Amino acid sequence: MDSVFRLLLRILVIPIGLLAAILAGVAVILFGQWRIGALANQSLGLAPETWVAIMEALFTGTFLVTFLVSVMWLVALVGVLFAEVFAARSWLFHVANGAVSAFVGARLFPRISGEATAPADPFYILAAGLAGGLVYWLVAGWSAGFWKPVRSRPPSPTPQPPASAA
Repeated sequence: MDSVFRLLLRILVIPIGLLAAILAGVAVILFGQWRIGALANQSLGLAPETWVAIMEALFTGTFLVTFLVSVMWLVALVGVLFAEVFAARSWLFHVANGAVSAFVGARLFPRISGEATAPADPFYILAAGLAGGLVYWLVAGWSAGFWKPVRSRPPSPTPQPPASAA
């Protein structure tokens, strides 16, 4: 019964971890490469029409970046499956999985990432993968493994044979 509960828990935790990793990758790209904070500071004195146009562009861009990072994490599912099958719980494994999958995902799908017109900065792609891998480990990777519990129960002591009265 304990293994069934653990399997159901892993089925719930893995998608939550993937969603958190996607959000972390999107945040790195939006605030790092796009410099959203600097854009907001510069646009305080703009006309309302310009401000609405900037917000529409940010909303659309955020949607597209979320799609891009989601595609990158489809590649990472191979590493997540490996971690679950072999109970790989190392944060280094999950961070490396995020970085490699972001880089490979951006190279496999260049039309989605916009590299056909302007190449994306690989620094921010790798940074998004590193951040996503770390966030995935914090949410779901530290307890990876369908069959291996995090804290195993101590073995029950074997009963000692009664001492013979002599």
